[in-house]
Amino acid sequence: MNKPVVSVEWLFRNLDSQNLIIFDATIPKVTAKKEVSSDEKQQIKDAIFFDIQKTFSDENAPFSNTVLSAKAFEEKAQQIGISKDSCIVVYDDLGIYSSPRVWWMFQLMGFTNIAVLDGGFPAWSSKNYPTEKPTNHQPKKGDFIANYQSEKIKYTADVLSSIESDSFLIVDVRSKGRFLGTELEPRKDVKGGRIPNSVSLPYSEIVENNFMKSEKDLRSVFNKINPKNKDFIFSCGSGITASVLAFGAEIAGIKNHSVYDGSWTEWGSTEGLPIEK
Repeated sequence: MNKPVVSVEWLFRNLDSQNLIIFDATIPKVTAKKEVSSDEKQQIKDAIFFDIQKTFSDENAPFSNTVLSAKAFEEKAQQIGISKDSCIVVYDDLGIYSSPRVWWMFQLMGFTNIAVLDGGFPAWSSKNYPTEKPTNHQPKKGDFIANYQSEKIKYTADVLSSIESDSFLIVDVRSKGRFLGTELEPRKDVKGGRIPNSVSLPYSEIVENNFMKSEKDLRSVFNKINPKNKDFIFSCGSGITASVLAFGAEIAGIKNHSVYDGSWTEWGSTEGLPIEK
């Protein structure tokens, strides 16, 4: 992979590649009114379900979607067939929503031969490319090795120390209403508001009709909010859509970015942290 994003046409042409692994990383939006029933669910042919919320998050952590340790990630990636020479394409049913989280997790683990499917399943099905009902494909164990890249992740202490820093820009990916504290948080017991000195850039502003905006448009969006070229720290509700911004920054050729893994769920439910409204 020489780019972090591929088209459905590219994937269709390469479906029979020997080292290709396709992941369905669909999760429901936390604000969703209704989930797709299992009877309606379809997936790209030969796709493997990548379970972000259970298998690939630390279920013993106090906050949802907490990334695994390098060792745990390595073991679970091997179990679903990932090897050192694998070529991964990841998608989700909402176009661009949870799939960049998987892309970001692999970047964190030092694996870069992975791309997000632009337009996701809606774009694939619109072309009448081959689909199937969810199938329990059983790949043989892989030899994936994690090479943890600590600069790609931030924790609460890092964010707290960055609030007054001239070196970092904290970007909040949630909706404008949640950023301003005028909308209730979807998670119970999480306060409203925002991290002091953070700026708002909802992830929906870099996605258009389920596709990522162009490299040129993405660069313009990021340069507009960050004219001094500070290091980005992306934050959202629980780390999922912050990864969309990290993905967008990568497409735009921006390398100085990281994701606050706990994001607002952790910040807004931890006593003693400063909150602006």
